[in-house]
Amino acid sequence: MMEAFLVPEKTTVTTKGDGPALDLSRAEGRIFLLTLAIANMIEQESLDVGIFGSADGVAWDPKPVAAFPQKFYCEEVPLLLNLTARPEIKFVRAHWEVSRWGRGSETPMFEFHVKLRDVPQEILAEAAGRVRAQ
Repeated sequence: MMEAFLVPEKTTVTTKGDGPALDLSRAEGRIFLLTLAIANMIEQESLDVGIFGSADGVAWDPKPVAAFPQKFYCEEVPLLLNLTARPEIKFVRAHWEVSRWGRGSETPMFEFHVKLRDVPQEILAEAAGRVRAQ
């Protein structure tokens, strides 16, 4: 089972940026559970996190293959990343944008991480069986 961080734990950001590229070639399948966990922030700011794909880890798709909803608070948010229709994608990475408004400092600050886990094939088969039975 593959488990890795697209954004390392306790990452603090004040500007837009990218996480490291993650090679998915060791993954058992092509469906992944992503978890965005925001541990700390200041008021009146937003965080946008998208997941981008690449065939070679150098040239990245211009549009994200998945994106979390815009966030304003500390929370954990799950998101499924299904790459079964995109076999050319061998690498993924997170890209984030931050913004701040209102009074006080104009510099945003978020402490967060993004974790990736592959979804085991047994779980997918079991879920598909439940859907067919309904």
